[in-house]
Amino acid sequence: MTGYGKAMAELPDKKINVEVRSLNSKAMDLSTRMAPSYREKEITIRSEVAKTLERGKVDLSVWIEKKEGADIAAPINKSVVLDYKNQIEAIATELGMPLPAPTEWFQMLLRLPDVTTRTEIQDVSEEEWQAVHAALLEALAHLVEFRRQEGVALEKKFREKIANITQLMQAVEPFEKERVEKVRERITEALGKTLSVDYDKNRLEQELIYYIEKLDVSEEKQRLANHLKYFVSTMEEKEGGGQGKKLGFIAQEMGREINTLGSKSNHAEMQKIVVRMKDELEQIKEQVLNVL
Repeated sequence: MTGYGKAMAELPDKKINVEVRSLNSKAMDLSTRMAPSYREKEITIRSEVAKTLERGKVDLSVWIEKKEGADIAAPINKSVVLDYKNQIEAIATELGMPLPAPTEWFQMLLRLPDVTTRTEIQDVSEEEWQAVHAALLEALAHLVEFRRQEGVALEKKFREKIANITQLMQAVEPFEKERVEKVRERITEALGKTLSVDYDKNRLEQELIYYIEKLDVSEEKQRLANHLKYFVSTMEEKEGGGQGKKLGFIAQEMGREINTLGSKSNHAEMQKIVVRMKDELEQIKEQVLNVL
């Protein structure tokens, strides 16, 4: 969901800049900074952003650049200056203090509050608003295109990681039969060393079958394979939204099966493979937050 877009609208006396950035977030979290004259349009602007971007932590900035020669100096409030001067003279006379030198009056008076005021034009013409709206849509389009390009790269990365996990899951198979034989040999050897009496070999075989069934990972592998296929098919869905959340849930289920596979492995090589599968899955979980 990360992205960036910027656009500019040009009017005879000003340039209007629109900049929008987005980061990952579970919901729409929009922060705006805009010129005061556009505040009355904030609800419309927010609605446009939410409709286009769906979710993410979004920062939107709209600011104005005055063109050269278009700036108007802030007016000096003559009545306020005169009132300050009269008050200073009255206080100086009352306290017997000397009045400021003529060259000091302006420097002192112009620093006092409310002497200079700038009046902001709050009313936005229809022509200006259309220009702002067009710039907003253009900036959002740039951000969406940024996201789309990132999505293409993410899809490629996800397919690569899913393929890696699939190959690692298949790499477990040669060790499964070997593991069963090693478990059987280890238990039989331990019984031969520790027990000096004969034991029922048929009963032992039954117990071994029960024990080995507890270590069987066929169901985990089958469920994991289904999750891998579902992950890919969800990526390929073109209609609707919310694939990011679905992919996150599927990744969690994949993690459960891989963890169970690891706990049942009881074999050094299988456990090494499981660690590599976890590493591939962790990279998926990190990037799936970028998916809408």
